[in-house]
Amino acid sequence: MFRRAAFAAVALGLMTTAGCAPITSYSGFQAIESDPKDVAVGTDTKSTVRAKLGSPSATSTFDPNVWFYMNQVKQRVAFRKPQVTARNVTAITFNKDSELVESVNAYTLKDGKVIAFNGRETPTRGRELTVLEQLLGTVGRGGMLPRDDEGVPGTRPGDRN
Repeated sequence: MFRRAAFAAVALGLMTTAGCAPITSYSGFQAIESDPKDVAVGTDTKSTVRAKLGSPSATSTFDPNVWFYMNQVKQRVAFRKPQVTARNVTAITFNKDSELVESVNAYTLKDGKVIAFNGRETPTRGRELTVLEQLLGTVGRGGMLPRDDEGVPGTRPGDRN
Protein backbone atom coordinates (compact mmCIF):
# COMPACT_ATOMS: atom_id res chain seq x y z
CA MET A 1 0.00 0.00 0.00
CA PHE A 2 2.83 2.36 0.88
CA ARG A 3 4.53 1.63 -2.46
CA ARG A 4 1.43 2.57 -4.43
CA ALA A 5 1.05 5.84 -2.54
CA ALA A 6 4.73 6.68 -3.04
CA PHE A 7 4.52 5.83 -6.73
CA ALA A 8 1.39 7.99 -7.12
CA ALA A 9 3.09 10.90 -5.32
CA VAL A 10 6.19 10.64 -7.55
CA ALA A 11 4.05 10.43 -10.71
CA LEU A 12 2.00 13.44 -9.61
CA GLY A 13 5.17 15.40 -8.89
CA LEU A 14 6.63 14.56 -12.30
CA MET A 15 3.43 15.57 -14.09
CA THR A 16 3.30 18.84 -12.15
CA THR A 17 6.88 19.76 -13.03
CA ALA A 18 6.34 18.71 -16.65
CA GLY A 19 3.35 21.04 -16.81
CA CYS A 20 5.56 23.96 -15.79
CA ALA A 21 8.27 23.23 -18.35
CA PRO A 22 8.56 26.01 -20.93
CA ILE A 23 7.30 25.38 -24.44
CA THR A 24 9.75 26.85 -26.94
CA SER A 25 8.69 27.89 -30.44
CA TYR A 26 11.00 29.00 -33.23
CA SER A 27 9.88 31.19 -36.12
CA GLY A 28 11.51 32.94 -39.04
CA PHE A 29 14.81 32.23 -40.81
CA GLN A 30 16.61 29.12 -39.57
CA ALA A 31 20.35 29.02 -40.33
CA ILE A 32 21.04 25.35 -40.99
CA GLU A 33 23.98 25.16 -43.38
CA SER A 34 25.35 28.71 -43.23
CA ASP A 35 24.96 31.76 -41.03
CA PRO A 36 24.05 35.23 -42.38
CA LYS A 37 27.07 36.60 -40.53
CA ASP A 38 29.33 34.48 -42.80
CA VAL A 39 28.49 36.62 -45.85
CA ALA A 40 31.68 38.29 -47.10
CA VAL A 41 31.54 42.03 -47.71
CA GLY A 42 32.81 43.01 -51.16
CA THR A 43 32.93 39.48 -52.61
CA ASP A 44 29.42 38.03 -52.33
CA THR A 45 26.65 39.13 -54.68
CA LYS A 46 22.86 38.85 -54.53
CA SER A 47 22.95 35.50 -56.32
CA THR A 48 25.61 34.01 -54.01
CA VAL A 49 23.79 35.25 -50.91
CA ARG A 50 20.55 33.75 -52.21
CA ALA A 51 22.39 30.47 -52.90
CA LYS A 52 23.92 30.42 -49.39
CA LEU A 53 20.97 31.63 -47.31
CA GLY A 54 17.90 31.35 -49.51
CA SER A 55 15.32 34.04 -50.04
CA PRO A 56 15.31 36.85 -47.48
CA SER A 57 12.62 37.11 -44.83
CA ALA A 58 11.88 40.65 -46.02
CA THR A 59 13.28 43.39 -48.21
CA SER A 60 13.36 47.07 -47.41
CA THR A 61 10.28 49.04 -48.34
CA PHE A 62 12.18 51.95 -49.81
CA ASP A 63 15.31 50.21 -51.11
CA PRO A 64 15.13 46.72 -52.68
CA ASN A 65 18.91 46.41 -52.20
CA VAL A 66 18.55 45.82 -48.45
CA TRP A 67 17.64 42.28 -47.43
CA PHE A 68 16.62 41.15 -43.95
CA TYR A 69 16.96 37.67 -42.46
CA MET A 70 14.95 37.44 -39.22
CA ASN A 71 14.31 34.78 -36.60
CA GLN A 72 12.70 34.73 -33.18
CA VAL A 73 12.44 32.36 -30.21
CA LYS A 74 9.44 32.46 -27.86
CA GLN A 75 8.89 30.58 -24.62
CA ARG A 76 5.59 29.97 -22.89
CA VAL A 77 5.15 28.48 -19.44
CA ALA A 78 1.79 26.86 -18.69
CA PHE A 79 -0.98 29.39 -19.33
CA ARG A 80 1.14 32.54 -19.21
CA LYS A 81 1.65 34.97 -22.06
CA PRO A 82 4.51 33.96 -24.42
CA GLN A 83 7.80 35.83 -23.88
CA VAL A 84 10.27 36.58 -26.67
CA THR A 85 13.63 35.27 -25.45
CA ALA A 86 15.72 35.85 -28.57
CA ARG A 87 15.35 37.87 -31.77
CA ASN A 88 18.00 38.16 -34.47
CA VAL A 89 17.79 40.39 -37.52
CA THR A 90 20.59 40.45 -40.09
CA ALA A 91 20.46 43.32 -42.60
CA ILE A 92 22.50 42.83 -45.77
CA THR A 93 22.99 45.91 -47.96
CA PHE A 94 23.94 45.55 -51.63
CA ASN A 95 25.48 48.06 -54.04
CA LYS A 96 22.91 49.23 -56.62
CA ASP A 97 25.22 48.92 -59.63
CA SER A 98 27.51 45.97 -58.96
CA GLU A 99 25.16 44.01 -56.62
CA LEU A 100 28.09 43.31 -54.28
CA VAL A 101 27.53 43.18 -50.53
CA GLU A 102 28.33 46.56 -48.95
CA SER A 103 27.54 45.80 -45.33
CA VAL A 104 26.23 43.09 -43.01
CA ASN A 105 24.61 44.35 -39.80
CA ALA A 106 23.39 42.05 -37.05
CA TYR A 107 20.74 43.24 -34.58
CA THR A 108 19.48 41.40 -31.50
CA LEU A 109 16.64 41.82 -29.05
CA LYS A 110 18.74 44.32 -27.09
CA ASP A 111 18.94 46.62 -30.12
CA GLY A 112 15.16 46.88 -30.38
CA LYS A 113 13.30 49.97 -29.25
CA VAL A 114 9.93 50.21 -27.59
CA ILE A 115 7.51 52.25 -29.65
CA ALA A 116 4.85 54.25 -27.82
CA PHE A 117 1.54 52.98 -29.14
CA ASN A 118 -1.45 55.27 -28.90
CA GLY A 119 -4.53 53.17 -28.17
CA ARG A 120 -7.06 55.95 -28.57
CA GLU A 121 -9.62 55.71 -31.35
CA THR A 122 -10.23 58.21 -34.11
CA PRO A 123 -13.69 59.75 -33.68
CA THR A 124 -16.14 59.33 -36.53
CA ARG A 125 -18.73 61.75 -37.76
CA GLY A 126 -22.22 61.61 -36.36
CA ARG A 127 -23.36 61.18 -32.84
CA GLU A 128 -23.84 58.29 -30.48
CA LEU A 129 -27.36 57.19 -29.70
CA THR A 130 -28.53 56.76 -26.15
CA VAL A 131 -30.12 53.52 -25.00
CA LEU A 132 -33.59 55.05 -25.12
CA GLU A 133 -33.03 56.34 -28.67
CA GLN A 134 -31.87 52.90 -29.76
CA LEU A 135 -34.93 51.19 -28.23
CA LEU A 136 -37.46 53.67 -29.60
CA GLY A 137 -35.69 54.39 -32.89
CA THR A 138 -37.73 51.94 -34.96
CA VAL A 139 -41.12 52.97 -33.57
CA GLY A 140 -43.26 54.36 -36.38
CA ARG A 141 -41.20 53.01 -39.24
CA GLY A 142 -43.84 50.46 -40.13
CA GLY A 143 -41.93 47.29 -39.55
CA MET A 144 -44.89 45.57 -37.91
CA LEU A 145 -47.60 46.85 -40.29
CA PRO A 146 -48.66 44.89 -43.41
CA ARG A 147 -47.10 46.06 -46.67
CA ASP A 148 -49.15 47.54 -49.49
CA ASP A 149 -47.06 46.18 -52.39
CA GLU A 150 -48.98 42.90 -52.81
CA GLY A 151 -49.76 43.52 -56.49
CA VAL A 152 -46.22 44.51 -57.52
CA PRO A 153 -44.61 42.12 -60.05
CA GLY A 154 -41.97 39.84 -58.54
CA THR A 155 -43.72 39.41 -55.18
CA ARG A 156 -45.62 36.39 -53.97
CA PRO A 157 -48.83 36.61 -52.02
CA GLY A 158 -48.12 36.58 -48.30
CA ASP A 159 -44.37 37.25 -48.82
CA ARG A 160 -43.06 39.77 -46.27
CA ASN A 161 -39.64 41.11 -47.38
